[in-house]
Amino acid sequence: MTGVTLNLQQQMRTDMNTNIATMKQRDLFPIRTVASKTGVNPVTLRAWERRYGLIKPARTAKGHRLYSQQDVDRIKQTVSLLDRGISISQVSKNLETEPPENTQTTAHSCDTWTAYRAQAIMAIIRFDENQLNLLYNEALSLYPIDVVTEHMLLPLLVSLGERWANSDGSIAEEHFFGAFMRNKLGARLHHRHWTPTGKKLLVSCMPGEHHEIGTMLFTLAAHDHGFRIVYLGADMPLRELVLSAKRAACDAIVISSSIDPHQHILAHELPGLVNSSRYPVIIGGQTSIRCAEAIKRAGAHAIGTRIRESIRRMDEILHD
Repeated sequence: MTGVTLNLQQQMRTDMNTNIATMKQRDLFPIRTVASKTGVNPVTLRAWERRYGLIKPARTAKGHRLYSQQDVDRIKQTVSLLDRGISISQVSKNLETEPPENTQTTAHSCDTWTAYRAQAIMAIIRFDENQLNLLYNEALSLYPIDVVTEHMLLPLLVSLGERWANSDGSIAEEHFFGAFMRNKLGARLHHRHWTPTGKKLLVSCMPGEHHEIGTMLFTLAAHDHGFRIVYLGADMPLRELVLSAKRAACDAIVISSSIDPHQHILAHELPGLVNSSRYPVIIGGQTSIRCAEAIKRAGAHAIGTRIRESIRRMDEILHD
């Protein structure tokens, strides 16, 4: 009887330990769930762990990473610091005592992005696709795409435009960089590794807008933040968007534009789109700043040009 009792006690302890382990594991998140919660892709999360020790996730018996809520909060704190311009190499020094929102970025953090942009400009001037590719991949391995967009890619587009305007550069440079970015961003859009479960967006450019790099950057960032995307690309007639959104069962129509649309579009076509659509119509890009009043009169929402802020605003609109 004693042996039977001991066996029962051992079995009860084993079952209790198994239940405790199971309960603990329920409080942990796999890497793709964490990517959805934070907007930081799995490749970057692994780099932060491997190169900087910023996160130390638990592991399953098979070696898969599991993150606690504390890890998720730490990742969000890291993103907040990066968004202010702090370099990834300096983040660990700031994590425990995160500075207030108006803290000035350090000279080191400014130098990091200045160096990235200067090296990229030199690669573009030399039409050196290999070097440009190395810089782009390195930045994306260390920073979320919207941080790379904010501090590297969008300033590069501005610099190239200024070089052309000042006769220091050429149209060929802009076309070279544009083709490079379309290829890279198109590949990233095509090979998205995880499926978000959030609201579905129909994304296109305004009629007459042929420069879609900014739209593609926004689309990738929105995907990383958990939105589902139907991407239509450049120069899309507004009259076709309602039916497309209906067929795709979308939750919103998002239109990007950096040019000033024809007055007829803002005064008639956009209000017509809003009135015939049961979905919110959201406008981003420079047009949403320069033509904010006309967009508001049409019944649409203007969300600006800063990607992270635009996504936050869009999330608010869809959850009102």
